[in-house]
Amino acid sequence: MGGSLWPWLDASRPFLGMVLAVTALATNMIISKMAMSTGTSFFILSLYSNALATLIVFPCAFFFQRSKRLPMTFRVLWRIFLLAIFGYLAEIGSYAGINYSSPTLSTAMLNLVPAFTYILAVIFRMEVVNWGRFSTISKSIGTVVSIAGASVVTFYKGPAILNKPLTSGSTMQLLLSSQQNWVMGGILLAGASFLTASWCILQASILKMYPAEMMIVAFYCLFVTIQSAAVSLIAERDITAWRIEANMGFVAIFYSAIINIAFRLYVTAWCLWRTGPLFVALFKPLTIVIAVVIGVIFFKDTLYLGSIAGAIVLIIGFYMVMWGKAKEGEMNKGTESSSNTSPLLQDKPAEV
Repeated sequence: MGGSLWPWLDASRPFLGMVLAVTALATNMIISKMAMSTGTSFFILSLYSNALATLIVFPCAFFFQRSKRLPMTFRVLWRIFLLAIFGYLAEIGSYAGINYSSPTLSTAMLNLVPAFTYILAVIFRMEVVNWGRFSTISKSIGTVVSIAGASVVTFYKGPAILNKPLTSGSTMQLLLSSQQNWVMGGILLAGASFLTASWCILQASILKMYPAEMMIVAFYCLFVTIQSAAVSLIAERDITAWRIEANMGFVAIFYSAIINIAFRLYVTAWCLWRTGPLFVALFKPLTIVIAVVIGVIFFKDTLYLGSIAGAIVLIIGFYMVMWGKAKEGEMNKGTESSSNTSPLLQDKPAEV
């Protein structure tokens, strides 16, 4: 019993890591929404958070990954720079989408990431398509269902079910529901989801070339800081926007830098290296459950019928994709086992 415990713990580490990662992401969405509602610019929030994360991750990378300190070539660096562009645009799109809508909508739209990741994986031949298999049919239909669910969440708000917004408005309600534009927020968040899926695919390919997760995260944060500084100089010309005066702004910057960027990106990179992009993307729908619980119970966020209906459709699509992926994994294991234990079958052509 004791001997089988450690292999089980080792196998469960990617699962536990992704649960922690999506929890950090969901919490960051809510904290960022509150900071932006008190006047903090999302451009400045991104710049300061990534700059602080760079100062944290670089020393840690050189100290903890000395054995993995491979020579950093231009071939790897330009890919990390491109990864930073995808990540920064996804981050800004996510912040802007949250600013227009709510953390609940933002986490619901994250359910699109597995669908987009599957489409990109098929395009880049990282996923096999065989219409004669139920697994391929399930993944393809699940992708379409996920996109349909995201459309429901975006274009149908519906009546408020919990924490109905007040006409006069309490302080917390004003913090969480100001400047709402549901459709614009949904479009921005859908774009951020596509960029996140592209980010997962690209980072998985970089990790194959340069398997040092923390060093990749360190250079990634540095490049995002440079890019966000350039954009912020253009977008925020008012000097007052560069000053963080609200306490919630400082909380959002430190939480985003330490937990959402440094910790979450390292854990995500570690899981990407060991499991691949689709496994990581499949955990994004869990974010909506965590964010709804935190937002509705602790921050009095408004829960709308459209969010629930669309989220249910999204989750159905997500599990269809996940079921198809699991079935393919079982078939691949069976094929490997047959080839190892049945030498007489090796002369036969493999099934596609």
